[in-house]
Amino acid sequence: MKDALIVTALSVVPKNPVARFMGRSARLRLPPWLHRALVGWFVRKYRIDLTECQGKLDDYPTLADLFVRPLRPGLRPVDPRPGVLVSPVDGRAHSFGTIEDGRFVQAEGVTASVAELLGGTGGPQALDPSRFDGGGYCVLYLSPHDYHRVHTPAKGTIAALRYLPGQLWPVFPAATRRVAGLFGRNERLVFALDTDPLGGLGCIAQVMVGAFGVGRMSTVVSDVTTNTGGAAQDQVLDPAPVLDRGAELGRFALGSTVILLTMPGKVRWTLKPGQPVRLGRAIGQSIAPGDEPA
Repeated sequence: MKDALIVTALSVVPKNPVARFMGRSARLRLPPWLHRALVGWFVRKYRIDLTECQGKLDDYPTLADLFVRPLRPGLRPVDPRPGVLVSPVDGRAHSFGTIEDGRFVQAEGVTASVAELLGGTGGPQALDPSRFDGGGYCVLYLSPHDYHRVHTPAKGTIAALRYLPGQLWPVFPAATRRVAGLFGRNERLVFALDTDPLGGLGCIAQVMVGAFGVGRMSTVVSDVTTNTGGAAQDQVLDPAPVLDRGAELGRFALGSTVILLTMPGKVRWTLKPGQPVRLGRAIGQSIAPGDEPA
């Protein structure tokens, strides 16, 4: 009930300006005593495990710095097996399955359009929605206590990206059940990852979805930053950056959602509904020729 009331209230709130205000507030350098009190409250409220991050609380001068804290080296080993698709984030498996008639499951009983999620046709060919019809989708939800950097699920080149301005609805389960087409309405960064041909995983669309309070997203492959009032843009990257499996791709200013789309006959998910996921651990496996489902 509480979540439903939040969604209803946010329907009349100017979400993007509020998110920008929240972002500016999180980037303020407060007096040391006030900063320690605020960050300490946040750590306790969201049960953040400080043993996983580099340094101490005093090494993060703002709340925004704590949100994008790096992990200690070696803490998330990346599965090295050939043909494995790894989780690009710490989070939870919200939904996954097969794209049917250009749609995927946003929440139980609610479907959404792949074309809307990717920004429609007319953009980079690598992100044409028709390439993924009949393929797979996986929606990974990050909560506020999770690590907030986003990595690659496989080795490959980032052939293109799209910045799609939008709204900033919350993305917790109650919102995904109540707001039609939520993921395709929110701010998004969309990447085309052409994976190593030897892995058999094909092209993967990786989507970072902003949310209320998470309007700012950034990426290591471009200077684009979201929710700053900029227009939509397409970028074909030439030369295309080559990223290893598990390499950092982008950052959320808070928690949000990452969606992976795969081409038909390429990936079999190895998840369970609601399963916690950790960066670098296997969530899918390439499908060998002749093993495609009937």
